[in-house]
Amino acid sequence: MIIESSPTNLDPRVGTDAQSERIDKLLFDALVQRDEHFNLQPALAERWEVPDPRTYVFHLRQGVRFHDGRRLTSADVKWTFDSILSGQIRTAKASTYRYVESIEAPDDETVVFHLREPYSSLLWNLSDGAIGIVPRGSGEDFNRAPIGSGPFRLESMEQDRQVTIVRNQQYWGGAPKLPAVRFMVVPDATTRALELRKGGADVAINALTADTVFALKDDPSLVTVTAPGTIYAYLAFNLRDPILRDVQVRQALAYAIDREPIVHYLLRDLARPAASVLPPQHWAFDGEVARYPHDPRRSRELLDQAGYAVRKDGYRFHLNMKTSTEESTRLLTAVLQQQLREVGIALDIRSFEFATFYADITRGAFQLFSLHWIGGNEDPDIFEHIFSSASTPPRRANRGYYSNPEVDRLIDDARASVERRRLKADYDRIQQIVARELPYINLWYFDNVLVHSRRLRNLRLSSSGNYDFLKTAELAP
Repeated sequence: MIIESSPTNLDPRVGTDAQSERIDKLLFDALVQRDEHFNLQPALAERWEVPDPRTYVFHLRQGVRFHDGRRLTSADVKWTFDSILSGQIRTAKASTYRYVESIEAPDDETVVFHLREPYSSLLWNLSDGAIGIVPRGSGEDFNRAPIGSGPFRLESMEQDRQVTIVRNQQYWGGAPKLPAVRFMVVPDATTRALELRKGGADVAINALTADTVFALKDDPSLVTVTAPGTIYAYLAFNLRDPILRDVQVRQALAYAIDREPIVHYLLRDLARPAASVLPPQHWAFDGEVARYPHDPRRSRELLDQAGYAVRKDGYRFHLNMKTSTEESTRLLTAVLQQQLREVGIALDIRSFEFATFYADITRGAFQLFSLHWIGGNEDPDIFEHIFSSASTPPRRANRGYYSNPEVDRLIDDARASVERRRLKADYDRIQQIVARELPYINLWYFDNVLVHSRRLRNLRLSSSGNYDFLKTAELAP
């Protein structure tokens, strides 16, 4: 299997990059796992109770063993989180568990989490992809030889070259069909396509450009599978800006943008228009929100109402959009520039190397930018991360300084609730408000694209674009 880069750290308490988290899902088990609608289902925990909003009691599956034969018990679960909470393990994930006050292991099959305050996202942050359970006593050097309880175990790893995992024959959930998988690191997109074409690799997911996927569809030795994904593209505003703080201007921009030709020509129809930060597959998604179909006439009306008449130079005002130097981003901004010109807005583009661009974005030094959320938008708690008044830089990712007291109240209410009906009502209302006020313009969700050789079969593609399909894949006879 081709991957674009090496995992940075295969300790599931530490690694936060995409490759680390996706490979960790194959090596480690979590207490709970996510289904296709991002509901949480049993995994290492067969069941759990929430006797009150600050207490979660998990009952572990019996007979689970780590790859070295040791039995997995509540002591291992407690150690995994205590090592994070105590600071013994230095990790960016520590803030995720900041509301956990203490963890008890009253017997080998029971784990009790005590919280400082109600936190509805706790279960999500105990799920696969967010964390994995490590053996008791695992220290800072655990990533050198990680041992989990998942369907595969690590055999070897060479930085910037390859990672090899082999089948765990004793896996409690049933052993995978594939004896082994070698992840081959290929940073160059053209080389990735060539390796697939010549048979040097069997499979790649979301690792090819749209044009390359289009070209490979005619290759008789390869199969291309697409499915709706969750990676979300958006356009964000700096709401401290004197022009962009006007909601009519933001709505006018939304009406001015024509997403259909961008999706068709630039993305080769491998994306779908977005109506929310949350993906449509999600249980908390609300599709009954304000939408902005391409309507230049309505855009011009709103700009006139906002007091921005067309000047002698043919423009109403100039906006500055910061981008990275990545090719697809530059193409997108060129199209946006043309579309906004149609309603009298001059879009000035400033391109920077990604590190410089991202540093400016994270400190709020921009008027407009476009980025993606990858994975983070699968948890509704992302609304707190990106839209809460308390989440402005440098604390979290409300980089546009959006502030709405009603949204803040709904976020707080949702975070304190464990009742699904109440959560859904709060998240629906948040989506309705931000769709009207537009701190973001929703652009599209990228499809997941899996390209594989014909010797592979039974690949079940998940909406998250992770590597779970390797659990069911098998070699054709």
